[in-house]
Amino acid sequence: MLEFLGDHFYWLNDPTAWVALLTLIVLEVVLGIDNLIFISILTNKLPEETRVLARRLGIGAALVMRLLLLATIAWIVHLTEPVFELFGRAFSWRDLILIAGGLFLVWKATKEIHHSVDPHDSKENVISETLQLSLGAAIFQILLLDLVFSIDSIITAVGMTDEIAIMYIAVIVAVITMLLAVNPLSRFIEQNPTIVMLALGFLLMIGMTLIADGMGFHVPKGYIYAAMGFSALVEGLNMLSRRKKRLDAGRQDPQP
Repeated sequence: MLEFLGDHFYWLNDPTAWVALLTLIVLEVVLGIDNLIFISILTNKLPEETRVLARRLGIGAALVMRLLLLATIAWIVHLTEPVFELFGRAFSWRDLILIAGGLFLVWKATKEIHHSVDPHDSKENVISETLQLSLGAAIFQILLLDLVFSIDSIITAVGMTDEIAIMYIAVIVAVITMLLAVNPLSRFIEQNPTIVMLALGFLLMIGMTLIADGMGFHVPKGYIYAAMGFSALVEGLNMLSRRKKRLDAGRQDPQP
């Protein structure tokens, strides 16, 4: 038994394997941010009593999906092989999945932005649509995006290391981190309406990036997350500025 474990966990004594594990955990957590933003926005449209359940089911499904994909790692690797050509460009199943997921994100983000900014959309219509979004419909949409992000996540893991144990550990740690972060993130988005628009903008950008990646135009993820971080920083400064103005106005108002 000890020999069996030694054959599979010999990398524990390899410093480079630990570096690969830590790097992969960070990458998986960062890649999970996209998934978290989508889950937070979608579940906030559900009745309050079902939101936590929907988040747990969605992230639990993401974990199961990633572990199942890791179990079929040989099949996942073949997803990057071309299946047909169009206009001189070879497309793989991974490309098609990324394009489909990107189109879905663009459609979903555009629809939510339209509801937020169109003055002709009455409050009653928005409430009606919110009530019509069932738990099952929310989980179905989360599963669709889970599939896209899971395949991208696993292919990233395959490119980082050959050790299947390292991939499993990184994926499990990343999903646990998502599970811990989703409720605070969802509450923060719900309590700050301007953050909702910023998050929808992020989803729109992520969707376009997925489409571009599927079409063969690779955009370095560092640029995407740097732009998201800068936008979040600016919005954070705006929130601090608005809070200071409200406090100043409160101090200036005469007491009755």
